[in-house]
Amino acid sequence: MITLGATGGIGSGKTTVCGFLEEKGARVFYADVEAKRLMQEDEAVRAAIVNEFGTEAYADDGSLNRASLADRVFGDAERVERLNAIVHPHVFEAFEAAAGRARDEGLDLLVHEAALLFEAGGDDHVGVTAAVVAPDADRIAWVTERDDVTPEQVKARMTHQLPQDELRRRADHVIENDGSLEDLRRKSVELYWTVVGRE
Repeated sequence: MITLGATGGIGSGKTTVCGFLEEKGARVFYADVEAKRLMQEDEAVRAAIVNEFGTEAYADDGSLNRASLADRVFGDAERVERLNAIVHPHVFEAFEAAAGRARDEGLDLLVHEAALLFEAGGDDHVGVTAAVVAPDADRIAWVTERDDVTPEQVKARMTHQLPQDELRRRADHVIENDGSLEDLRRKSVELYWTVVGRE
């Protein structure tokens, strides 16, 4: 079984690419979804977050108080690093467990989808990596419509992610999302067969 780390900046189209890979039979492990689940459900993670950021990190009903945690963390690189140090190791453990299940089931490809794949060291947990890149103007236009935010807010979020040229340099494979949706589907299918190694 092949493990593929798929990444890309905000609005690049990496989730769409992962959807096309799923159509080919791949299974996708969404790191951000798993991180949110762990922060909500895992007792060790919850305890560590409370210890580090206070009881205000969770609401009275026990749910994660995302607004409070964001206020305390984002914009402060050291606090972001401390939060990541709590959550990321558990995400990687969950991925290893998912890889074991996928291997037992005889799957050809398991994809680890993560916006911060390289920043978090996720590339050490997969066999091969791919980055999805797209023109900045397209990314900004797409995210402003999707998230109902301003272009300035999108640009601010982009500054906290690796530059696309750095993604191109570090990834084993690069998908240039600069055409139609069908073009992106074709490139995703090509990536699938390139990584799996047979057609």
